[in-house]
Amino acid sequence: MLGSAGLAGCQKGAEQPAAEASDAAPEAPAGIAVSNGRLVLPAVKGNPGAVYFDVTNNGKADTAIAGASVEGAQSAMLHTTTQTGGMASMQHMDSVPLAKGATVSFAPGGNHVMAMDLSDTLKAGASTEVTLTFADGDKVSFPAAIRAPGDSD
Repeated sequence: MLGSAGLAGCQKGAEQPAAEASDAAPEAPAGIAVSNGRLVLPAVKGNPGAVYFDVTNNGKADTAIAGASVEGAQSAMLHTTTQTGGMASMQHMDSVPLAKGATVSFAPGGNHVMAMDLSDTLKAGASTEVTLTFADGDKVSFPAAIRAPGDSD
């Protein structure tokens, strides 16, 4: 589980602006499914939140996640946690490969979406919409349950 200090250590460079709201959520590309979506609020107001989920590619080709947006966040970034010399650090990722037939988990201690500058309207027990953008421009949106700080499971 990442503590608030770990989340605060994420770099703010290479932020991606939040997507414009639309009347209808985009449909998932053929064979792409997302499950277990959740946004964990930060323990310290003003720090980023973290979005976790599982994404499966049962489509006909490899693809890659190229970006994300979170309703109620001003920007979102793809990150991964790495261990070097016993120290955890966050690394920005330009994209996350998603091979045909594979499932990639975004989970504490690994890949995650950092949700920056969260709105005060995001409250534990509610939900928000997350949109993933793929390298070819396709998008998929899914609900993410909003969890209290420290409640990432």
